[in-house]
Amino acid sequence: MDSEAQKRTILVVDDEPEVRKLVGAMLTRDGYKVIVSDSGEPALKTFSKQGSAVDLLLTDVVSPGISGPVLADQLIEMQPGLRVLFMSGFDGTQVVQRYVLERGFALLTKPFTMEQLREKVKEVLASPAQTAA
Repeated sequence: MDSEAQKRTILVVDDEPEVRKLVGAMLTRDGYKVIVSDSGEPALKTFSKQGSAVDLLLTDVVSPGISGPVLADQLIEMQPGLRVLFMSGFDGTQVVQRYVLERGFALLTKPFTMEQLREKVKEVLASPAQTAA
């Protein structure tokens, strides 16, 4: 367990229950405080109620209701400095291109291994924070 992880909170947003459960369990096992949500609207509510800052938003790009990129923009407005890691099985879409290539957000392509998730989360948490569009 990483002692640095114990100080970090990650908000995981994915509409697939299996993905949420697996990613949440993997990150919890690594010592992170994990908050899970099935879509953008509940994530916004949870984020607003969260007493302490969230260090990382780990969200699917395509999501019912509020998409991952729109959610990221809204949360960064609420908490400047929030780091964002997108998960997607579609890395060539315009949305992915715009947010990852143009704005510098991180992307983890599905499917991924536990080790790939662990390394990408550490990399993003160590990187400079994103800014609102």
